[in-house]
Amino acid sequence: MLRKLTAMVVALATALCAVPAVAAEQTKDLLAAPAAVLMEASTGKILYEKNMHDKRPCASITKVMTLLLVFEAMDSGKLKLDDKITASEHAASMGGSDIWLEPGETMSADDMIKATAVASANDAAVALAEHISGSEETFVAKMNDRAAQLGMGDTVFKNCNGLDEDGHLTSAYDVAVMSRELMRHPKIFGYTSIWLDSLRGGATQIVNTNKLLKTYSGITGLKTGTTDDAGCCISATATRDGMSLIGVVLGADNGKQRFSDAAALLDYGFANYAIKELKTPEDLPEEIPVEGGMQKTVPLGCEVNANAVVNKASDDEAHYEISLPETLEAPVEEGEKVGSVVYRIGGDTKSFDILSRAAVPQTSFGLLFGEVWNAMLSF
Repeated sequence: MLRKLTAMVVALATALCAVPAVAAEQTKDLLAAPAAVLMEASTGKILYEKNMHDKRPCASITKVMTLLLVFEAMDSGKLKLDDKITASEHAASMGGSDIWLEPGETMSADDMIKATAVASANDAAVALAEHISGSEETFVAKMNDRAAQLGMGDTVFKNCNGLDEDGHLTSAYDVAVMSRELMRHPKIFGYTSIWLDSLRGGATQIVNTNKLLKTYSGITGLKTGTTDDAGCCISATATRDGMSLIGVVLGADNGKQRFSDAAALLDYGFANYAIKELKTPEDLPEEIPVEGGMQKTVPLGCEVNANAVVNKASDDEAHYEISLPETLEAPVEEGEKVGSVVYRIGGDTKSFDILSRAAVPQTSFGLLFGEVWNAMLSF
């Protein structure tokens, strides 16, 4: 009991220490941490990087992937927030940050997620993993499979909570990639934005390990991590003026440096970049002539609903080119690609297909006769 009370007091005292944000004018080159990356969330564009593919331990930022699989399990119906999860001997044996689960103790999935996301509880993360996959080992295999699907080529997971283990490695870039994927589940922010909460009917208080929640405007999450091997790490997410950024810092010497570097990354992004929305060009033809078909034209459509990241200093404009033939040859299938709209902005190129919105069969004697016959019957 004394150990639990002492840990709670330390957590509360740490939470009350304000961490000053680094001003935007302090440039990105002043980051002290050995590895970092800044990514715009909607496009995945890298705005800054420092040794972003260096393979390093990432401590509890590992739980970003754990939480991603948890939310995907909820999407598939395999897990519900009110499911009861029982802690195994293995889950209860975890060290480091935890909520002191006892073997056989039961909590709701909602509370286990809260403990994992807010308090970075290693025991809760393992309990969730075992509930979803039967064992931590099987769950970790799924973590590695998902990492491969996301193109996280620098990553190998050995556990689901980030405790130091030989070969458990990732990179700043890969952390940004899995953070971006987790952000596709907006409900995660209902947990990562919690500052102070409780479990066990108020008996156990938990404090968020992300101190930027108290100091940085627009912060939404996402996860911190600290171990002897990894140093102090963070994946910090924030949104301002319709732009969401992911700032990843790995290997900082201490917590103050971690939060200062993360704030500097985010400040740099918000000060220098903005989002421009791309839309379907107003001068896109509504239809195109068809030769040799039962109809003389076919309607067209092009869905352009994307963002582009632009540098505020350059005030980039979006330039586009519509590529379409003068006519189409029948037959034309509905949904067939018949051209493209290519946008160029801020050094990026984005292409969107122009599709036919209807089918146009090729002219034949039988079809012509049917048309004439139907016309005669209508008199």
